[in-house]
Amino acid sequence: MDQNELKEILVEQLKDLYSAEKQLVKALPKMAKAATTEELSNGFKEHLEQTKGHVQRLETIFEDMGESTRGPVCKGMEGLVEEGSEVIEDDEFEDEAKDVALIAAAQRVEHYEIAAYGCVRTYAERLGLDDAASLLEQTLEEEKETDEKLNEISESLIKNVESEAEEQESRRGTKTKAARA
Repeated sequence: MDQNELKEILVEQLKDLYSAEKQLVKALPKMAKAATTEELSNGFKEHLEQTKGHVQRLETIFEDMGESTRGPVCKGMEGLVEEGSEVIEDDEFEDEAKDVALIAAAQRVEHYEIAAYGCVRTYAERLGLDDAASLLEQTLEEEKETDEKLNEISESLIKNVESEAEEQESRRGTKTKAARA
């Protein structure tokens, strides 16, 4: 593969990421609204602001490369956003369970982005596009941090649910002993 082919792949992948990030700018407010805990809602709102920055970085890269942002819709992100919408609309889960399901959907998005940004950063490095590579690395690190924050929130929610279940079990045991006495 020559440098021109790698550049074509880079531009194609950047356009895919641009579409993905634009879709997320629309989806994240819905996820923030659907979250039942303030911590998760605020996390989605913070990531929305980061995502707007990701869009701006991509626009800077396109401008520096003399390329257009126009490209096809990112079908991968479209599917992930649709799955997130299904979680939002699903009435089966409430409270912490709803938030844990939202986090699972959000982490699939983050992992998709981590993979994509890792690739385009490497392509930019190979092409000697140091400014682009630096911007892409910055976004990649933010995506990893978001994934870690989602992990922490999920673990905290699951621990809360386990504690509540243990507490309820303990109360039931006390009531059973009192009934026998």
